[in-house]
Amino acid sequence: MIKFRGIIGVDTEMEVQSFITYLEEEKGASKNTILSYKRDLQKLCEYLEKQGITDAVRVTDTTLNSYMLFLEKNGSAPSSISRNIASIKAFFGYLFQSRLINDNPALRLKAPKIEKKFPEILTIQETDTLLEQPDSKTAKGLRDKAMLELLYATGIRVSELIGLKISDVNVKLGYIVCSAGDKERVIPFGTKAKSALTAYLKTARAELLHDNESEFMFTNCSGKEMSRQGFWKLIKYYGEKAGIKSELTPHTLRHSFAAHMVENGADLRAVQEMMGHSDISTTQIYLNMNSRLRDVYVKAHPRK
Repeated sequence: MIKFRGIIGVDTEMEVQSFITYLEEEKGASKNTILSYKRDLQKLCEYLEKQGITDAVRVTDTTLNSYMLFLEKNGSAPSSISRNIASIKAFFGYLFQSRLINDNPALRLKAPKIEKKFPEILTIQETDTLLEQPDSKTAKGLRDKAMLELLYATGIRVSELIGLKISDVNVKLGYIVCSAGDKERVIPFGTKAKSALTAYLKTARAELLHDNESEFMFTNCSGKEMSRQGFWKLIKYYGEKAGIKSELTPHTLRHSFAAHMVENGADLRAVQEMMGHSDISTTQIYLNMNSRLRDVYVKAHPRK
């Protein structure tokens, strides 16, 4: 019998490792997704234990629906509840496929409707100002400039940026290769990013590595793999330095890339491919956003 306490406990057991391997190899899930799943499942276990349920086979669809109501009553946002449902469905699906349970109680769980909000983006002027902030006279500044330019030039995710390897980047021909699970996409970049990368690779990267070697294109100042938190601090610093008042996150340049591409007439399918969106409806939000902004402009601008 599979015990939740044993599966999701602090001491990771064979079932968790098997589930993680399934997520990585079958689903192509990122490290952050896996960590999110584990956190969500831990919360579920805490709830179930309070209900006196420690065996997976005792969990029913009524149990899980009660848990959803519990999350809602305790102030969880619809997006958070949807993420929890995804984690629960993945986990119970795995247990069922592995024949560790006879019935899948998560099959009928339905995610709440989420109102789609337009993402925060920078204006082109704000973007230009942000990209000019790094000090090109220092190794760190050259690295930061190259990272920001490449992020805006390609629209890749921050996790993909810090995970880029030297072998993934063709500076001469101007493209990068991003892989996620069994999916791979090739994304071009322009002369600004090419110049920034060339300057960084000329001397700065070797200086940051301190005579060591690394397969990663970008490292921290100690020559180690850069973290998401490290890049988040970096972009916040340059955002404040540039005088940008709106909220700036590592995802802002990705959204800005897509919005600016669509605004300038890029084919939506091409943007979808570069962004790595599996569904065109995800990319459609940038087209809808530009339509909304045009409507606001026509109604409100005094010199329309």
